[in-house]
Amino acid sequence: MLSSKAYLIPHTALFFTFRHGFSLLHTKSQARSLLPAFAPPPISRALKGSQLPHFAALDVNTYAKLLDSCTRLKLLAEGNDIHRQIFMHSSCARNSFLLEKIVLMYISCGETESARLVFDGVPQPSVFLWNAMIRAYAWNGPFDRAIDLYERMMGSGVERNKFTFPFVLKACSGLEALEDGIKIHDEVKRAGLESDLYISTALIDMYMKCGCLEDADEVFCRMPNRDVVAWNAMVAGCTLHGMYEETVRFVLEMQRMRTRPNPSTLVALLPVVGHAKALVQGKSIHAFCTRRYFDEGDVLVNTALLDMYAKSECLVYARRIFDNMSIRNEVTWSAIIAGYVLCGRMVDALQVFRQMMSEGPSIVGPTSLASILRACASLGDFDRGRLVHSYLVKSGLIMDIAVANSLLSMYAKVGTISDAMSFFDEMDTKDTVSYSAIISGCIQNGNAEEALDVFREMVSSSMEVDAATMVGVIPACSHLSALQHGRCNHAYITSHGLASDPSVCNALIDMYAKCGKIDIARKVFDTMPKQDTVSWNTIIAGYGIHGLGDEAISLFLRMEPAGLVPDDITFICLLSACSHSGLIAQGKHWFYAMTEIYNIVPRMEHYICMVDLLGRGGLLDEAYDFIKKMPFEADIRVWVALLGACRVHKNIELGEEVSRMIQKLGPEGTGSFVALSNLYSATGRFNEAAQVRIMQKEKGFTKSPGCSWFEIGGVVHAFIGGDQSHPQSSSIYQKLEELLVEIRKLGYLADTSYALHDVEEEEKEHALIYHSEKLAIAFGLLRLRHGQPIFITKNLRVCGDCHNAIKYITLAAKRDITVRDANRFHHFKDGMCSCGDFWKSGFVAVIHVLDDQKPACPITKSCACFSNYYLNETYLYLRPHQTLYIKNDGRLIDSTADISICAGSMRLRSPLSSGGWSSKVKEGLTGSTSSACLPVIWVQMMQHGNSQHSQWDKTSTVMHGSFR
Repeated sequence: MLSSKAYLIPHTALFFTFRHGFSLLHTKSQARSLLPAFAPPPISRALKGSQLPHFAALDVNTYAKLLDSCTRLKLLAEGNDIHRQIFMHSSCARNSFLLEKIVLMYISCGETESARLVFDGVPQPSVFLWNAMIRAYAWNGPFDRAIDLYERMMGSGVERNKFTFPFVLKACSGLEALEDGIKIHDEVKRAGLESDLYISTALIDMYMKCGCLEDADEVFCRMPNRDVVAWNAMVAGCTLHGMYEETVRFVLEMQRMRTRPNPSTLVALLPVVGHAKALVQGKSIHAFCTRRYFDEGDVLVNTALLDMYAKSECLVYARRIFDNMSIRNEVTWSAIIAGYVLCGRMVDALQVFRQMMSEGPSIVGPTSLASILRACASLGDFDRGRLVHSYLVKSGLIMDIAVANSLLSMYAKVGTISDAMSFFDEMDTKDTVSYSAIISGCIQNGNAEEALDVFREMVSSSMEVDAATMVGVIPACSHLSALQHGRCNHAYITSHGLASDPSVCNALIDMYAKCGKIDIARKVFDTMPKQDTVSWNTIIAGYGIHGLGDEAISLFLRMEPAGLVPDDITFICLLSACSHSGLIAQGKHWFYAMTEIYNIVPRMEHYICMVDLLGRGGLLDEAYDFIKKMPFEADIRVWVALLGACRVHKNIELGEEVSRMIQKLGPEGTGSFVALSNLYSATGRFNEAAQVRIMQKEKGFTKSPGCSWFEIGGVVHAFIGGDQSHPQSSSIYQKLEELLVEIRKLGYLADTSYALHDVEEEEKEHALIYHSEKLAIAFGLLRLRHGQPIFITKNLRVCGDCHNAIKYITLAAKRDITVRDANRFHHFKDGMCSCGDFWKSGFVAVIHVLDDQKPACPITKSCACFSNYYLNETYLYLRPHQTLYIKNDGRLIDSTADISICAGSMRLRSPLSSGGWSSKVKEGLTGSTSSACLPVIWVQMMQHGNSQHSQWDKTSTVMHGSFR
């Protein structure tokens, strides 16, 4: 060990050092070359207690000058050594002057907690030291300690000065502690310091960050003098709240008031310009920077310009700025990578990241890594994502919560939800974003029940639930049709003040619509404080899947008067609604109006809706020609829509042609096997169906098993066809057997074309009985009170036999049944379905009621239940002695029937089975809405063979025939 004499400093050396040396200590290396001559070893050298060597005591002024040097040069290790040497000599250890110097040294070196420990030992801190300590917390956090220290300062009797308020107001800004900020503002007024430039600027910043823009503007307007910092506070505040026009107005006004914008102004202005995608304005600001000769090497301004161009999707300019920058920091690299990710250029983002890594890992930070993880997620690049995960672990950046959340989202989006859940469980620290990410990931991967479990865990852990979390969890209720869970979430949203958020309300509208409660969805829509375009699109789509096309169109017509312009998504929702309701003429009108009136170029989704619309109406040739005339090549979804229509309308020739087109699309065309096989089976060509199924197996394509869900008492029960794992399985199957007996008495015949072809007919019927939707309905009949409606959800489209059987079940069980399948809602009531029996009806017809003397407009009444049967509305009210004309696609088909009706009663036959009309008779149906209207006549055209001529049964009001 060195002798203690080695640490003694001659008086002449001290004199030279203090007299001449301190003026020369401008670098850390110079300071370190002198300080060890009189500083003991650091504590890290394990010299404790009596092991510490003895040093000659220095006077207070010497220690003070040494501490000042450490403060100026941020020499923490040397400052810590001096602190320990002072502590060793009791004569200086309690000197308030030196203790203040030590506090300032630790604050300068960023050791706020060390400074606080020394500060608490100062007998009577000066106002300067109080301010310094409050400022340290205000700048470095925790912010609440700055406010606590301020209150302690007031309680100690120390008089505050004008420097105290800006620091504590900054802490209020960081916490968004509006209540504390208002109290301090009142104290500023009582102290008569409201006109102080720095205090007013701090007040503006506090009010802006707390969301009180009017209060901030009031403080700003009362300022007698404003410097560029005050203007920048207003600009930054407006940017924070995304107020593009207000931000630009303040910048223009500050120049009119002869206050020249500085680099901080531009750094505050450019983000909101980028978010607004105001590229012209952004270029003007760029030109301003050039004309005003701002330092071209200013990293902050150049990075802000780069970020603005990237957010405006002008990557050419962004990359040019990036390449011309001589100095780049972590934010610069993060901005260009984030820009590529934002514009969907993931490969370019990865290339820039590799270039960044080659520059040195020291510039790789959490923000750039979060962007790269998003790129991996978008590309589905699991392997590269794992490599980034490994780097995060090695670098220690895995501890950053934002990076951890991005990694969580990456695993979920690439489909490895098990890895996401494992990582989530291993996370030491979780925040609201973590829970939101894993909930969204579960939903995206079809694990809706697990998403609800995670949400329950989140609530029980007292984690704050925000709007983003609710937007993530509500779709889980939609997926499962878990109405009770959805209502509980709605109540939670209301009680926690989230009901004013448009995205939350939009999610609720979608949830209620998909859970069969379109009336509640409409109520949520009508009570929204402010509807956006997504709100209108969501409610229009909701009406569409319920087959309420007229209501969807009515809402659409109200959209523009409400001040909102329809977008391309709006027309997808509208065309889909027209398709589900059979509104062919309206669908065609809005498709062409979309381009001619609204200047929206149709994309693939619009063409899919139109093909589906024409196919549902039986206009198969027109649909095929429509596809051929598309301005771009049709994808598999378009052809599959037409193939499904061929199966419904039994057009084998066109179906085979469409199937060949699908097979040309490569591996993704394997999904057509099921539709083509069903087409062959439906037309009795079982050998061809068998060949298709063999090809399907050879290519490794498997059909997802049908699954139905039913909720009762907050518990969702899942059923798979033929499955007997449910605890009440024996009771469910017994109930199904009983139902089968009852509905057969009503005329039900199993449609075995929906069963496997290579089994006996009896086995086919047996297999059809145990489809998942039938099991769910039987369970509902067992558990629900008599007459209570049943609501079930199915992951696939409900098969035609089940559809037919459910109509009979509504008559046998005397209750309404609603089924939500993969395409739409089916509302079954009194042996009828709201979808219009798309499986059976192969016609497009317009029904007109004409006077005896001259044609007149149809006397119609809109009804959701029947709006799909005909091109126009459904219920027809006939006056006595009117002639019923039936037109097919505008052409007169038959006008020979003269129907006379007597008021009061009539016989009406109800269409139930594919074989024709049942003997079910309804007596005394008036259907009248006024004395001018007489009984309702329901007319349905059934498909029987290929006849193009109609034939009348003179004893009934039912016309039999086939029309295309």
